[in-house]
Amino acid sequence: MIRPLLSLLAVFMLTGCGQAAEPGAGEPATPARPAPTASEKAALLATLPAPYDQGDLDNGRRVFARCRSCHTITEGGPNMTGPNLYGVFGREAGGLPGFNYSTAVKEAAFVWDGERLDHWLENPRTFLRGTKMSFAGIPDATDRRDVVAFLKVETGYASRAQP
Repeated sequence: MIRPLLSLLAVFMLTGCGQAAEPGAGEPATPARPAPTASEKAALLATLPAPYDQGDLDNGRRVFARCRSCHTITEGGPNMTGPNLYGVFGREAGGLPGFNYSTAVKEAAFVWDGERLDHWLENPRTFLRGTKMSFAGIPDATDRRDVVAFLKVETGYASRAQP
């Protein structure tokens, strides 16, 4: 009784051999791009509009550590308490599919750019009344500039802007 079952199981398993897997089965949604090198990041930084071209990426990374408990920044990264920020620049506020934004953000009617993100980071609750974001803000202008520069370099902004 067991031998016929094992034979049947073996035949069943072998029928799938050599067949292409269904698209997306066990594969990431988008192919991962290699992380830019330090020299590539410096070159990207130099192409940013002022004042972000003067940003300190190491400081931006350190300051952004406050945001990592709620946000991811990698391409295809998950949403957490806050949305994934990859591709945020040029994206309509409240426009990331699959994230449950507050009504205030959904109805904001603007596109994220460096200046808007800078003002948002200064104090999210006064920038956009009614937001669910409970972050108190980053009061130091240099820290905000550095975070915006860091995000522009790390979230695909520069690579989309280049031909």
